[in-house]
Amino acid sequence: MITLKIKSGNKTAKELFGWVESLVFAVVILVVVNSFFFRTTVVDGSSMEPTLYEPEYLLVSKLFYDVPEKGDIITFYSAHYWDSVLVKRVIANEGDIVDIDYATGNVLVNGEYIDEPYILERIRFEDDIEMPYEVPEGCVFVMGDNRNGSTDSRNSTVGPVKYETIIGKVLFRIFPLNRIGTVR
Repeated sequence: MITLKIKSGNKTAKELFGWVESLVFAVVILVVVNSFFFRTTVVDGSSMEPTLYEPEYLLVSKLFYDVPEKGDIITFYSAHYWDSVLVKRVIANEGDIVDIDYATGNVLVNGEYIDEPYILERIRFEDDIEMPYEVPEGCVFVMGDNRNGSTDSRNSTVGPVKYETIIGKVLFRIFPLNRIGTVR
């Protein structure tokens, strides 16, 4: 800790220095927590409606999060989107076969329809990734909950998401206050 000698007669300077010292300590703690444990991000766009809306603030966990599970909502970097952070739901893991029944708008993983009570509406149109699609090793297949308003792994600009580009799992909505709580 840095200490400076201040004349005993200058009480205001001592108080000011105490406040500055506390502020610097708080900033250092915030940087460490943000770098290694948690991160905040803001929802940008409508691709995750009705689960998440713009501009909700989210708490993302990086702690002990290596391999995402199906159904997790994750944040990740996408080079095709100017290194921005995207928020999507994990639909399939490496080695899984994803298919879409365009007649019904339902998604199949490994030949079985998945239950998706969280989506806004069923898929109405095809994208440029050919189905069925096998998720490559070290990747996950992600989709937005607003299937007809989301650019996700069905599109080659996003494609499969590599583990190393995943920032973490969305745990909690911290703003707006009327929607604060866990995210599923």
